[in-house]
Amino acid sequence: MTEREIKKGIKELSPIDVYMLLPRTNCKECGEANCMAFAAKVVNREISVEQCPPILEKEHEEAYGKLREMLAPAVKEIIIGTGNHAAKVGGKLVMYRHEFTYHNPTPIAIEVTDEMPEDELLDKARKAEGFSYNYIGREVNLDMVAIRSTSNDPTTFKSAVEKVAKATELPLILCSFSPNVMEAGLVAIKDRNPLIYAATKNNWRDMAELALMYNCPLTVFAPNNLKLLKSLAKTMIEYGVEDLVLDPGTFADEGLSDTINNFTMVRRNACRKGDKLLSFPIIGTPITAWIGEEAPKDMLAWKEAYVASMLMSRYADILIMHSLDGWVQLPTVIWRFNIYTDPRKPVAVESGLRIFGEPDENSPLLLTTNYALTYFTVESDIKSAKLNCYLLVVDTEGISVESAVAGRYLTAEKTADAIKESEIEQKVKHRHLIIPGMAARLSGEIEDLSGWRVLVGPRDSSGIPKFLSEKWPPKEE
Repeated sequence: MTEREIKKGIKELSPIDVYMLLPRTNCKECGEANCMAFAAKVVNREISVEQCPPILEKEHEEAYGKLREMLAPAVKEIIIGTGNHAAKVGGKLVMYRHEFTYHNPTPIAIEVTDEMPEDELLDKARKAEGFSYNYIGREVNLDMVAIRSTSNDPTTFKSAVEKVAKATELPLILCSFSPNVMEAGLVAIKDRNPLIYAATKNNWRDMAELALMYNCPLTVFAPNNLKLLKSLAKTMIEYGVEDLVLDPGTFADEGLSDTINNFTMVRRNACRKGDKLLSFPIIGTPITAWIGEEAPKDMLAWKEAYVASMLMSRYADILIMHSLDGWVQLPTVIWRFNIYTDPRKPVAVESGLRIFGEPDENSPLLLTTNYALTYFTVESDIKSAKLNCYLLVVDTEGISVESAVAGRYLTAEKTADAIKESEIEQKVKHRHLIIPGMAARLSGEIEDLSGWRVLVGPRDSSGIPKFLSEKWPPKEE
């Protein structure tokens, strides 16, 4: 069956589908102008259907049930952990990011073992929780801790789980194929809603009992065997376990192509064929790059990093990793950030006037757009040079300078309005505006509309310090 034939069998959801099930009273209790506007936002996942108070009334119970079913994602959303640190995994609506957008960024769990010395165990858990990096104005972090039993001893595992639970509030994954070991860990953190890893064809009944007893999500593990994976998922559902995570197996070496293919086929069957037995989050374990290998640590960490990025690109909803090195995790979390940004909405910062250092009435005024990557690059170059200046950030709907000029998102009219709204004329006595080199063609129009003289600055913000040292203050004509 071709991709086109598969798509034809799946009806795309439209606002009218939602509208027809709403009360259609246009009561505006949801905050929207009418029910059709509300339906459009529901379809775009900008608001939830529960924000319509009338649909929650008993007389609309059947319609509400149909809406819930209609709006259910192709991949079920599972919650791991509790409170503010709880992680939502899965919940994907589409197979490809360009079709809509991805929800619930892939949590990255850092692995510790129950045979680690206590100091090392606690230090790694705390470092995982403390990992943070500011990327174009957003904080990127690690999300979970996976506690793996290498001792296969219930007492040892329970002790390690208790220690980690006290050291961090991050959601936990308990890793053991032994039901006895797993139960010891669950007893220690029965109120933390950890993910159980994992049920196999050999231990599925005992693991299912534990999942039901402690009301925890459960991983089903069938390496490189999708038929068995599906069979286990079916068995678990019939047994009463509803919150499942699927592990098709991660092979970091010769089996990597099979791994990617298996992940893709699981997600394809869920999103394109509506296979309910495979409509669950997928877990990837790049940590396998470290198992059974005799190679330099840097090589193993590098392998783990590229496997993690590949799996994230191919639908992994959770990752378990070993390395905490910044050069391993930074590319991974930044790649995650980029994958999970909404492709329909450029990443933007707030427009307006920014002040750097201690500028006075003679300090320069520069201009840039509100595209986040552009803004933070300019900000970094200004701060690195310790400049005292003003920066006017124009709202271009999150578009970079060159594209904004070409697409008429950055115009002389917008610039003149931004100058006026910023009230910069009350802060400086000169009337000189420095614009990016890529916006040079706007200089004449800006001068005509704003009354300010325009200086065309460097094409790259790294040249701002040199430009100012040579051209500021400007010579009066």
